[in-house]
Amino acid sequence: MEHLFTPWRMDYISSVRKPGCIFCEMLEAGDDRASLIVRRSERAFLVLNRYPYTNGHLMAVPYRHAAGLDDLDPEETADVMALLSDALRALRSLFHPDGFNIGANMGRVAGAGVEGHVHMHVVPRWNGDTNFMPVFADTRVIPQALDETYGLLAGALGS
Repeated sequence: MEHLFTPWRMDYISSVRKPGCIFCEMLEAGDDRASLIVRRSERAFLVLNRYPYTNGHLMAVPYRHAAGLDDLDPEETADVMALLSDALRALRSLFHPDGFNIGANMGRVAGAGVEGHVHMHVVPRWNGDTNFMPVFADTRVIPQALDETYGLLAGALGS
């Protein structure tokens, strides 16, 4: 049997979930690179998922802590959508995915890992990217270090 090591996931697996909002904490930290924020707009930001499903997995997040898309005002909604479009263009030019999954999980029963602060996922997809690893080994194979992906995306997005 071959072993695939993904040591960066250990932080996630073993961490104790502390109260608070990771997105609000990212904004308060003021260190975009450490927080993996690749672009800021007037009302929202684009951030790499620290525990991605695929390489380049991004999230568009409004600055305001709001539970659902229906809680956002029209300007916030427009900003989130504009960032999603920017993300698609950058991901297409850098990684040439065959498709995308885009969506929001609102509420714990809907799969929200971060409840209370709505965010939209952009997950690049490639033909054949769903293989036996997630099914049998509960492991995703990400071919690039997050820091390298961050540098490419921040450059492509003009951050």
